[in-house]
Amino acid sequence: MSNSTIFLKSGFINVPLQNGMRRYVGQLQRVVLKFCKNHGSSRGMREFIETDLVDFAKNNPGIVVYLKPRRHRTAVMKAEYLNGETQWLSCRNFTREEVYKWLELFKKQQKVHEGTRIRKLWHTENPSIQGPWTPFTFRDPKLNLVTFPIELSKCENISFAQDELVELFKKQKIQESEIVTASN
Repeated sequence: MSNSTIFLKSGFINVPLQNGMRRYVGQLQRVVLKFCKNHGSSRGMREFIETDLVDFAKNNPGIVVYLKPRRHRTAVMKAEYLNGETQWLSCRNFTREEVYKWLELFKKQQKVHEGTRIRKLWHTENPSIQGPWTPFTFRDPKLNLVTFPIELSKCENISFAQDELVELFKKQKIQESEIVTASN
């Protein structure tokens, strides 16, 4: 990790809990569209306002859309979320379709994650009170009462490879000796 991230605010990526379990609550609260009435770089924003803004507002009644004309300035989109965060986007020389796509993206986002240094890759808001799982978690409780040595620790019918090799070697020697005696 480089030192360029030490000035970023640190945190965890989180979303509103249970959002969408019963009813989805869109997190985008307000959008402010700032544009110039006659400047060339605001043409796409003006076209969006003239053609698509009414349909967007009807389809998304939970989002408040403000229009703010400014003279001799470039077009800007400002999105405000329910958690209080804001996001700015310069719309200089955007087309009408690009403005609509960016509004759809802002609508689907939960919050602004740019400029956040992630502390850990894994995080939970509700840690387990039972502790982590171990191989001994679901063992038979009878094992806690047994005194050692116990019958459970004895190996039954286990043969080792070394023993099997010794037996094969002995059988091979016996067969060789029988062949030698039979040929004499």
